[in-house]
Amino acid sequence: MPGVFQDDKLYQETFGSEQGREKFQRWRVQLMEKGIKALDFNPGGVASLLQITDLNNSPGPSKKELRTTMKQVVQLLQDNYPELVARNIFINVPFWYYAFHALISPFLTQRTRSKFVFARPAKVAETLLRYIPAEAVPVRYGGLKRDDDTEFSADDGGVAEVILKSNSTETIEIPAPEGGTTLVWDLSVLGWEVSYKEEFVPTDEGSYTIVVRKSKKMAAAESPVRNSFRNSEPGKVVLTIENNSFWKKKALYRYKTKKSC
Repeated sequence: MPGVFQDDKLYQETFGSEQGREKFQRWRVQLMEKGIKALDFNPGGVASLLQITDLNNSPGPSKKELRTTMKQVVQLLQDNYPELVARNIFINVPFWYYAFHALISPFLTQRTRSKFVFARPAKVAETLLRYIPAEAVPVRYGGLKRDDDTEFSADDGGVAEVILKSNSTETIEIPAPEGGTTLVWDLSVLGWEVSYKEEFVPTDEGSYTIVVRKSKKMAAAESPVRNSFRNSEPGKVVLTIENNSFWKKKALYRYKTKKSC
């Protein structure tokens, strides 16, 4: 959210006067209260909030009005909602923000400080997935959640994962025991930098393997993959991931089978 204040006009309208800064604080408190209304304090219910702030393109340390107001907001939330926030996660954190946080830390309680989590751009997906299911993390942050998704819903089950050992090749098989079906799948590899391909392998050994997606070297910032295939005969879709790095990686995937019209 702070990234929108790169716009000088919007910045001045919001933080250029005491009235504007107070309005911003009220908005932030109202946002918090909106989240609280969605909580369920019954046994087994969700009784705490997870707050995520994206600092991508956030104005630098020269914007002192923003820094001061944010400090006041943090203090306000700490004083009034100390038990309701389970984690405060800041993603795409620039280096200068660590210095800013060090300045406000002495004004925070140890309990509040322990709830702060910071993630540099390269660690955004990995960090979010520690606290949030992959199906609830937006695609732009490395998860599998898409706006207005017509393919997958909560009824389709969760997301599976496979560990990619260093210098290894792993395959994920999506069964298609009958012809005339459409297979749909999502796949994401944290940090990518792997080679990836998709094939349909018929059960009949006399049939030819079909290349669904040619092998491609996936860049580190690659978006999660969604693809589909309509099979005319029994077989399976095979997703092949080749990890030639020295580092272990994690792949997240899900799939569903639909009867073709």
